[in-house]
Amino acid sequence: MDRLCESTIKTVIKNAFIVMKEPYDYEARAQIMWSGNFAHAGMLSTGRVGDWGSHNIEHELSAQYDIAHGAGLAIIFPAWMKYVYKHDMDRFVRFAVQVWDVDFYSYLTKEDIILEGIRRMTRFFKDLGMPVTLGDAGIDEVHFTLMAKKCVEDGPVGNFVKLDYEDVLSIFKIAGSTVKLPCFNEGIQPIT
Repeated sequence: MDRLCESTIKTVIKNAFIVMKEPYDYEARAQIMWSGNFAHAGMLSTGRVGDWGSHNIEHELSAQYDIAHGAGLAIIFPAWMKYVYKHDMDRFVRFAVQVWDVDFYSYLTKEDIILEGIRRMTRFFKDLGMPVTLGDAGIDEVHFTLMAKKCVEDGPVGNFVKLDYEDVLSIFKIAGSTVKLPCFNEGIQPIT
């Protein structure tokens, strides 16, 4: 299942750049639609329990600021990853190496590999024109407390790591911080 998830993500990454350049490319759009279908039909979580904590956190962001779910996830998901990766570093190393082609032997530590994978994912979102920090979306800290409270009012969110109020608040703070990325006009090359 890990390899199916990874190949689905790589399919989206490759075809997203094509669709951005050629909006009417039927094949690229079909690849993205099929990938979305596999993900939303639950096929990619067969035999496991998925973690939707980042989605729950983003729902509060959308409710408060009327930001599109995908744009909110481009902000929240990397922040969530930075907050939880130490709970299973091998899983995040695999994500960096298998999905983002981070060379395992070019980095000194697992943490360096993980952070490079998160950086590449964030750069991908940015290259697609997505906001990657709350500041990019014009959102400040005013409602962090309210959003964190509402997110966990029925109990902790997530399965990979159970997140309570303080955790969610910390993720909002990470999402609000400035992300240092290389010059965006270089863009990342599509994965083949």
